Amino acid sequence: MIAHGLVPILEPEININMADKGKAEEMLRDEIMSHLDALSPDEIVMLKLTLPEQANIYQPLIDHSNVMRVVALSGGYSRAEANARLAQNRGMIASFSRALTEGLSANQSDDEFDNAIAATIDEVYSASVAG
Repeated sequence: MIAHGLVPILEPEININMADKGKAEEMLRDEIMSHLDALSPDEIVMLKLTLPEQANIYQPLIDHSNVMRVVALSGGYSRAEANARLAQNRGMIASFSRALTEGLSANQSDDEFDNAIAATIDEVYSASVAG
């Protein structure tokens, strides 16, 4: 239930280096679906999920009426890899932290930093709307 505009955020991150990541994602999707189906119509959640091996595997979650939004965790992928995977997943948007900070440094001038973060934001946005 949304109380005073608050929405629970569930973040079951999957390790990108695990041996059978795709199988783990299937199990996670199925388990989350079983719990979503048990919610009342006014119980809404947001999901933060690691970018999957199989494009659009989380589509049933994205389309579920009890899900406000599914956002993608970069999970440790490089920004280029995270953007490529995100662009293949319809309805997911970026919630990157590691990939977002890639290439930024305290040694950069203000202009270098501003230009680098602006370019990064443009890339991540493009990948978010491509799916």
